[in-house]
Amino acid sequence: MSGHPAETPVRRTARLLQQQAEACARLGSPLYDGLLRRAADDLVAGGPTVAVLDGHLEDPGPSALALRMMGGVHALVLDGKAPELARFYPSTSAFGGEVPADTVWPAFAGVLEAHRDDVRDWLRRPPQTNEVGRGAALIGGLLHIANEAELPIRLVEVGASGGLNLRADRFRIGGEVATYGDASSPVQLGAAWHGTPPPQAAIEIVERYGGDLDPVDVSSEAGRLLLTAYVWADQVARIERLRGAFELAAQLPINVQRESAEETLSRTSLADDTWTVLWHSVFRQYLSAETRDALADRVEALGAEASQRGRFAYLTLEPTRPLAGGDFKFLVALRTWPGGEERILGEASGHGLPTTWA
Repeated sequence: MSGHPAETPVRRTARLLQQQAEACARLGSPLYDGLLRRAADDLVAGGPTVAVLDGHLEDPGPSALALRMMGGVHALVLDGKAPELARFYPSTSAFGGEVPADTVWPAFAGVLEAHRDDVRDWLRRPPQTNEVGRGAALIGGLLHIANEAELPIRLVEVGASGGLNLRADRFRIGGEVATYGDASSPVQLGAAWHGTPPPQAAIEIVERYGGDLDPVDVSSEAGRLLLTAYVWADQVARIERLRGAFELAAQLPINVQRESAEETLSRTSLADDTWTVLWHSVFRQYLSAETRDALADRVEALGAEASQRGRFAYLTLEPTRPLAGGDFKFLVALRTWPGGEERILGEASGHGLPTTWA
């Protein structure tokens, strides 16, 4: 955010930590809310948070420095290297209640101090949650696309991470207005859909590919640890969904290429008698202005090539701030060609659940 010209880098970063704490509170993580508030205070007071974040105090706000730090700490917990903190983390502990952050903070601060370099290693890369809950928005969007023309779908994802959502048609999605998918799927997205139900249509995905600057191999122990570490430790249902997606990935392997968004787009072309669907979710904020422009230009170029036989769709779930100073909204937006008209299909939480259809 701008508008704080007199702030020192420390005060600015403390404010960003507090803002992320507020977001965690809104999204149902009281543990991360409390710990990030205390980390902000500790940073200003010159505690162990200073040494961990040194050199990153001027990182751009959208780079999610707070979540990178929390992911590094969670990785140590999951890997058995921080047992003093693990007993407070529901992701590894049998404890099912809520522990006050004041109780947890000394153990958390101890991890920052004892494992400073390990946590700092996680500050060098953007968070890769590969959030499975966002598949609820993807599938709803695909139902709208298939309803427009029931053709086989070639699904392309930029910023695909581990490619988990490229398998979203295999998820089970439940909701108060409609359900979708195999009831026995290892990925169960409950209470996912609200509002006006998406149209009923047949989804047939005949091709799936994605690219990422740093793709995650979800068949490896290291890849699974990385993605799990970025899930907030007190949101056990999200972790269970992620583990279900790992199981599904073993059943349906997909190769995510190590490449830039521009490279993924350059090898994307249209094909007769199919939809080519380009998708991304909570991804645009990590792009440079040049890459965002290149993405927009390539979308327009693909749209211009579309015909009634070889159709193109651009489906996104991205945050937008509708009013100055207002909260971000995560809108499900769809453009289809021929035509290129944009529609806002609905609104989701940052983690995809629930998605409310307009």
